[in-house]
Amino acid sequence: MQSVSDQLARIKKGVQEIIREEELTEKLAKSLAGGAPLRVKAGFDPTAPDLHLGHTVLLHKLKTFQDLGHQVIFLIGDFTGLIGDPSGKSETRPPLTEEEVKANAVTYERQIFKVLDPEKTVVDFNSRWMKPMRAQDLIRLAARHTVARMLERDDFHKRYVSQTPISIHEFLYPLIQAYDSVALQADVELGGTDQKFNLLVGRDIQREYGQAPQVVITLPLLEGLDGVQKMSKSLGNYVGIDEPPQAMFGKLMSISDVLMLRYYELLSDITPTALAQLRQDLESGARHPRDAKEALAVELVARYHGAGAAREAAAEFARIFREGGLPDDIEEVTVAAASGASGLAPPRLLVAARLAPSTSEARRLITQGGVQVDGHKVTDLELELPGNRTYLVQVGKRRFKRITITADN
Repeated sequence: MQSVSDQLARIKKGVQEIIREEELTEKLAKSLAGGAPLRVKAGFDPTAPDLHLGHTVLLHKLKTFQDLGHQVIFLIGDFTGLIGDPSGKSETRPPLTEEEVKANAVTYERQIFKVLDPEKTVVDFNSRWMKPMRAQDLIRLAARHTVARMLERDDFHKRYVSQTPISIHEFLYPLIQAYDSVALQADVELGGTDQKFNLLVGRDIQREYGQAPQVVITLPLLEGLDGVQKMSKSLGNYVGIDEPPQAMFGKLMSISDVLMLRYYELLSDITPTALAQLRQDLESGARHPRDAKEALAVELVARYHGAGAAREAAAEFARIFREGGLPDDIEEVTVAAASGASGLAPPRLLVAARLAPSTSEARRLITQGGVQVDGHKVTDLELELPGNRTYLVQVGKRRFKRITITADN
């Protein structure tokens, strides 16, 4: 293992907060002296089937601990997923069915090993200890925390003050997540900044069960491609780790120079020293932002699709956007006009062809000048594109589709 100071430097890269850093230093020193790795836990509720780069911020920090010789536990919250994490929610989340949770969990296991070493990763499920738990055991767990402490949590407090309903089962979520740390005897737990309350409850509950409290490490929530809002599939500002290499590469090349450095910090394997040098080189003009962005895109595409796919994606990007060509494999789709209509307006066309997740997002793309049809920028939201024709539609710099509109007349 590396020295404690070297380990701390790598662990702290891109971290928002460590509670408490002195405890982490002590745990690392004890681990180094005794040769026993720390048990490092991160939990993921399988509430959606696909992971995006925002999810991988935690995965990369787990990989850092893994590379440092510690035991990484990827916990799939198949039991807590039935409740739904209330963190940051202004209303009660609808619970998932057990079948939905199981299906999503299967895809998680496949996707996480694009980052983590499968030979060095323990994958566990919190249903393993929660399903056998008796009602009296859950009551005893609930007795170890108070309603007053729960209402200290910002989202619960806001809902209580505004008289927005809070279901009793939502209070159970942080307690069960905390008990996961007891069951796993976690030394460290990772989570996003929105998880801070839940992670701190874990420290309290571990003390209640006679365990040394875990160190809490929070990481920032990754901004999406817009550089403003948290990366989210529903907002359309995401990069999915299962997306085709060309799509992933193109999306990463579209980010701002400022966001590029953020992605380097949170997603890349770059060392803190090399990151500082990159910042200096960009500021001095010794390195062009485009070249740095391309290096980042190649690194991330290679991680999820292999080095060969990354090289091909880079070559295709250069051919399309530096040489003015078009991709060879433009997807062809067919959409239908509404009954009795002779065509489609651009916003509805983008949604029907899955080039935008919603009509409002499609309208935003059009008004910002990001949509072209047959090489001409579209600005008229009410324009009707006649049916029974095929159009070459381009959204942004990287997404192309040949779309045939069929109409009754």
